[in-house]
Amino acid sequence: QVQLVESGGGFVQPGGSLRLSCAASGLTLEDYVIGWFRQAPGKEREGVACISGKDQRTIYEDNGKGRFTVFRDDTMNAMYLQMHSLKPEDTAVYSCAARLGGSDCPARAMDYWGKGTLVTVSS
Repeated sequence: QVQLVESGGGFVQPGGSLRLSCAASGLTLEDYVIGWFRQAPGKEREGVACISGKDQRTIYEDNGKGRFTVFRDDTMNAMYLQMHSLKPEDTAVYSCAARLGGSDCPARAMDYWGKGTLVTVSS
């Protein structure tokens, strides 16, 4: 059974940092293209960052470019999203997802999803 479990969300002040984790079981992340998505209250889900399989090529959406870093630890079978300079508009539920095949992370193509972790950025 495949499971993706996010953690690391919480409350942070503007300008702060958080590191989100996505722990995988039932699959080997390096064989998948995996990504981070977020959904803010009242808004549609949007992509944040994506990291491909063996070559670990990364793709960032404009919402986090220059502030967020996605990386993977294959020894832990986990993916991470390091977020800096957080803004109130980054407040959202952040989810990780995985797909077998492909080289990017369109939400409609992802095969497995975690339930998400809430990030709240507020003063």
